[in-house]
Amino acid sequence: MLRWGRFALAYAFLGVLSAVVAVVLRSGSPFAHPTPLLTLADPARHTYSVMMGLTVGALIVLSTRVTVARFEWARRLHSELRPIARVMTTQGIVVLALLSALGEELLFRGLLQPWVGIILQALAFGFLHQVRGPSRYVWMTWATAVGLVLGAIFQVTGSLFGPIAAHALVNGLNLAYLKNHDPTPARRALGGLLG
Repeated sequence: MLRWGRFALAYAFLGVLSAVVAVVLRSGSPFAHPTPLLTLADPARHTYSVMMGLTVGALIVLSTRVTVARFEWARRLHSELRPIARVMTTQGIVVLALLSALGEELLFRGLLQPWVGIILQALAFGFLHQVRGPSRYVWMTWATAVGLVLGAIFQVTGSLFGPIAAHALVNGLNLAYLKNHDPTPARRALGGLLG
């Protein structure tokens, strides 16, 4: 099985396990925060959550493009993450984006956040997003910040659907960007006698 396929299966297992633990130990759905800041009926809270999630996801994707174009540290991180995405098919990107969003959101926001709070779940989310190489701490910091924002959406609306939508959008579009965009400047051949 392809490398991304093993990751996809691991994320699916993580999601199912997190949901079961949340239902058994918390006696409630991991898709609903037990004490949201806003008291909304189900259709409204899910709608607000998804709208907020898609907006945040689009802003994160846009900020990725801007930072890779402008900052060396972002280009270095992009180059370090790129080998993972280069071997993936479009189908693999879609499957991995959906399953990683579902698995990670069920674990960090749906299961952990009601128990440990927004800050600790975000720190755990960031810590588990380590990569090898010099960009390790940049990636961990970025993931922690995203964990805080996704946790805030869950806390405010009480619905996990927005964080899942944001996470899937970011993972899908950024994996495709990693696959198709080489941030290193193209080398130009010298013209004339030196070319």
